[in-house]
Amino acid sequence: MSSFPGSPRLVRGGLVLIDPTSAAIKRMIVLQYNPDSLTRTLQVQALGESGDRSQALRIKGPPVETIKLDAEIDATDQLEFPDQNRTTVEFGILPQLAALETIIYPASSVLTSNNALAGSGTLEIAPMEAPLTLFVWSKNRVLPVRVSELSVTEEAFDPALNPIRAKVSLGLRVLSIDDLGFAHKGGNLFMGYLQAKERLAGQLAAVGLESFGLGGLP
Repeated sequence: MSSFPGSPRLVRGGLVLIDPTSAAIKRMIVLQYNPDSLTRTLQVQALGESGDRSQALRIKGPPVETIKLDAEIDATDQLEFPDQNRTTVEFGILPQLAALETIIYPASSVLTSNNALAGSGTLEIAPMEAPLTLFVWSKNRVLPVRVSELSVTEEAFDPALNPIRAKVSLGLRVLSIDDLGFAHKGGNLFMGYLQAKERLAGQLAAVGLESFGLGGLP
C-alpha cells in the first residue's frame, strides 16, 4: 500500500559509527520504528555545589546529559516475503541485534592481537579506540555518545529459535568537549549540537514582565 502523496517523509533516528580520525562512516544502524518517547537527563556542572557563595552562579562546563529510549525490532513483515528476505529467514533479527551489541565489544581481532602481545612479554597494551558513535535524532540533534547501557528482551522466535521480535533499551551518555576536547571530531560535533540549541532558543518570541503579572522587578 502506497502512502498518501501529501504526507511528510518520515525521518528515522538511529546510530552512526564513524572513524574518529577520518570521520569515515563505518556503520549505520537505523531504528526500524522511532520510539514513542525519549528521556533526557541533564546533570548541571556547577561550582556553587561546593557551598562557596562567590561561585554560586558559575558553571564549570556542559551538563552531563544522558539519554534513554526503547526501540522495537520486528521481522514479521519481512518473513511474509521470504524470497526477498533470505537473511531474515535464516537468522531472524540476530544481525540487527549483533550490530547494536558489537558497539560495546572490543573487536575479536584486537583481543587476539593483545593476547599474542601479552604472551610475547609486551609490558603495556593500550586499550583499543572504538569508533565514535553518533546518536542521530533529526538534523538538529547529531550527538557524540557512548553506549552506557544496553538490554534486550527477545519476545518471539522462529522454529530454529532465532529471535524475530525484540525490545531494545538503550542508555546513552552524551560526550562533550570535557570528554573529548575541542580538536576531536566528536568535540566538534558536540559544539555544533550546543550551537544548534542556542539558535533554537533564539527562536522564542520575546515576552515582557507583564506575562508574569509584574510591572517591573522588585
